[in-house]
Amino acid sequence: MIAVAIYLLTFAALAQAADWASVIMYHRFGEDKYSSTNIMIEQFKEHLAELKNGQYTVLPLNEIVDRLEKGDSLPDRTVAITIDDAYRSVYEVAWPMLKEAGLPFTVFVAPEGLDKQYPDYMSWNQLRDLRDGGVHIGHHSYSHAHLPALSADEILTDINKASERFQAELGFVPAIFAYPYGEYGDDVKSVIRKAGFKAAFGQQSGVAYSGFDRLELPRFAMSENYGGIGRFRLAANALPLRVKDVTPSDNVLKRNPPNFGFTIAEDYGNLNGLSCFSSNQTGGAVPIEKIGDSRIEIRLSSAFKPGRGRINCTLLGPDRRWRWFGSLFYIP
Repeated sequence: MIAVAIYLLTFAALAQAADWASVIMYHRFGEDKYSSTNIMIEQFKEHLAELKNGQYTVLPLNEIVDRLEKGDSLPDRTVAITIDDAYRSVYEVAWPMLKEAGLPFTVFVAPEGLDKQYPDYMSWNQLRDLRDGGVHIGHHSYSHAHLPALSADEILTDINKASERFQAELGFVPAIFAYPYGEYGDDVKSVIRKAGFKAAFGQQSGVAYSGFDRLELPRFAMSENYGGIGRFRLAANALPLRVKDVTPSDNVLKRNPPNFGFTIAEDYGNLNGLSCFSSNQTGGAVPIEKIGDSRIEIRLSSAFKPGRGRINCTLLGPDRRWRWFGSLFYIP
């Protein structure tokens, strides 16, 4: 009965206001030869139709960041649309579709591709068209390097170079950052903090909420293989799985596999339903050890390969919506 009461109270709270939002991430549109970063046009049409069905509130990312920072409430099922890397298909394909749908979005730009006029990137004139059309521009470093592999001085030099190019070409320096490849650790975050960014986003799945570290906000990445309408609905309807005391605290792994764990920061009443999945292990959910009422520990049986690794944890919430917490690791 206690669990049922907690569930009903949580459901009632959802109906009033929220302090969270789902942030969706794309890269390319209709570029079939890049399946890992591309979304097919028909998939994207389905996503836009879903967002326009009356259930969701799509807000500019900077407004969501400001509201979360101030502790202001958001409508339930608030969604932000973000696009990384400023590929030409953003200008030629996505922007016309988003304009027609009347949906705001943010483009995170790494200026090197524009400066060197890579054929699949936008030009600065096209980016200015987006700016003048009300599209929000975010900072994505200059060279789109693997930042954890650089020294602090190299990271800062790269960021400053991008900032100079933004100021020269757009007349401002973006205040929100997205980590290239979603990779960051304590050293990278320290540079981003000193550079004065008010928020930074990764590529780990999860829901951004008040109290979340503003320099490691999550996003749900969409691609051909992971962009079906079912997964999109799961992401757009997701609820926060609020955690604290996450170990390891640094996302750049010094021990592989890591001793991964976290403490649940709310009483959900159904913690036995928690499931976690690791990108380095097949065969379904990984074993979980529950310590006390709220501590979760996971011991993986195999190491991550060099590059990126992920752990995602989900828990069924009210109205058949999933609570979601994810971590992305950089493995040297």
